[in-house]
Amino acid sequence: MQLQFIFYTSINMFNKIRKYFKDSFARKKARRFFQKYPYEIITCETAQYGKVEYAVWKNPIADITILNEDEINFYKKFIKKGDLCIDIGANVGDTTVPMAIVAEKEGLTLAFEPNPHIFEITKANAALNQDKTNIVPIPYAITETEGDFFYSSSEASFGNGGISQSKEETKKHGKFVLEQKISGVNLEAYLLKNYPQYIDKLSYIKIDTEGYDIIILNSIQNLIKKYTPFLVVECFSEANLEERKKLLRFFEERDYTLYYFSAFSQRADTVLLNENNLMNWDNFNFYAIHKDKKLLTN
Repeated sequence: MQLQFIFYTSINMFNKIRKYFKDSFARKKARRFFQKYPYEIITCETAQYGKVEYAVWKNPIADITILNEDEINFYKKFIKKGDLCIDIGANVGDTTVPMAIVAEKEGLTLAFEPNPHIFEITKANAALNQDKTNIVPIPYAITETEGDFFYSSSEASFGNGGISQSKEETKKHGKFVLEQKISGVNLEAYLLKNYPQYIDKLSYIKIDTEGYDIIILNSIQNLIKKYTPFLVVECFSEANLEERKKLLRFFEERDYTLYYFSAFSQRADTVLLNENNLMNWDNFNFYAIHKDKKLLTN
């Protein structure tokens, strides 16, 4: 019996080691060599929202998000039924789907993702849960003016990346550059042209664009001033203290208060942001609340 236990323990350990090296090799390969990766549709059962489907990208270096009710409820702090929500840098749609579930079919969620390889997964997620959501995937970056931009990444499989106006600037995001340029649009002009019936319902904007965030914020400042939406913004890991202070000042000058939050969860820990704690975290997200607004739920 003891020998049998040792045998099965050894086999289990061997399989774990083999899986570790197999996964490690797959990640290294994805970083160095381009390959298209499929997606897999998984199902999340929730008490409040019923069955929710989600397309998981099978890229071995992509973060895998498993949707749950706790994450969906996070967005109830900012969004209500019928609202217009905008996801800038939507990636595969891991934040798009839960915000759209809260806005429901009566609302509209726009998912802007310029990376063509990731956009295939964004589209797949937009096509799911159509009885609950109204998601429009849009293959553009948000920029101050319309134009074409370079897109580069530190990964050959383009699991992340950012835009640049010149070929020289692409080094900021990595050595792998898309052959084709991507298109950028001004958000306010795009909304007025394509969704004028929804613009007065603008309640929430998320921005995650690999350090391009302050440029986007400046390009949408008229929308922020007029509609005072809630905003969730990523603070890029490579941003220095002065760049982080620029983000803080942008919002303070517009009567917003910023809060670090530990996770996209209704139970997330929050910390009031100020100049003294901006460097306490490497890469983090924060939400911004205008002085005339209050969170919809605690």
